[in-house]
Amino acid sequence: METVLTIIALFYYPLEGSKSMNSVKYSSLVALAFVIRPTAIIPWIPLVFRHFWQEQKKLDLILHQFLPIGFVTLSLSLIVDRIFFGQWTLVQYNFLKFNVLQNLGTFYGSHPWHWYFSQGFPAVLGTHLPFFIHGCFLAPKRYRILLVTVLWTLLVYSMLSHKEFRFIYPVLPFCMVFCGYSLNHLKTWKKPALSFLFLSNMLLALYTGLVHQRGTLDVMTHVQELCYNKPNKSSASVFIMMPCHSTPYYSHVHYPLPMRFLQCPPDLTGKSQYLDEADIFYLNPLNWLDKEFHNDSTLPTHLIIFSILEEEISTFLISSNYERTAVFFHTHLPEGRTGSHIYVYERK
Repeated sequence: METVLTIIALFYYPLEGSKSMNSVKYSSLVALAFVIRPTAIIPWIPLVFRHFWQEQKKLDLILHQFLPIGFVTLSLSLIVDRIFFGQWTLVQYNFLKFNVLQNLGTFYGSHPWHWYFSQGFPAVLGTHLPFFIHGCFLAPKRYRILLVTVLWTLLVYSMLSHKEFRFIYPVLPFCMVFCGYSLNHLKTWKKPALSFLFLSNMLLALYTGLVHQRGTLDVMTHVQELCYNKPNKSSASVFIMMPCHSTPYYSHVHYPLPMRFLQCPPDLTGKSQYLDEADIFYLNPLNWLDKEFHNDSTLPTHLIIFSILEEEISTFLISSNYERTAVFFHTHLPEGRTGSHIYVYERK
């Protein structure tokens, strides 16, 4: 959502030569993006600073545009959060506290400082990367601020240990400006270049959208079918023994089926040797299962696991009378706790 708002706001940004510049509209969209996700402000810091620096009526810009827009959007955010939380809550501060001040995002993984430059940014741009680099040398001087924005955003995010591809999606609209200048400059090679971009991105989109890691979606469709096809629905229950949040949940099932998955809440207590439920499970799956289900009456009717786990817990599956009833392809590139297939076991 913040990327979409960034694209629209960029359309109204007062850049030299733009025919659609509108300070009120762009700043309103930036404020809305900030309310939705506070980090959306990061790419706009150099752009807003540049706007302020070049504006002749600086005081009017602050008093008549930035402050009123900021006050209205933040007030609306506070009111909405007050209604839903039942108390006054500044969500933007909580976001900053959790992700930056306490740096709890590292619980979900961390990468070296250069990851965005060496892997993240090239992967997000994909086959557009050479055109982006080429366009950086061709674009007019007035677009340098967009390049500064891209570099600034990558640098700021590089300071955080927890990194994800999606965090830098908002810089894509800026990058496409430079790609456009590159393609426009190619002249006779323009059509082959466009064909290359179309085919390479289409093939990747089809593979990643329809084939790669699709098993976690397919298996939940299967679970949904269980709800409507199983004669005794009330007795059915599902335990997803996979890395936490591997699959969708009730958003796909749409039925009050008892389900459970391995938990991985972040440590909010400051323990030095904190392990979540998923970590404890994977240390010794068989031992964990024996302790968790010492009474057969508590066993779920269905288990969902990655293929890589099957051999390790085979004795539990046999002794508890579980039988594999469905197999779903997941990925050609299994790694770590993720297997190539997903198995569904049903207790007989």
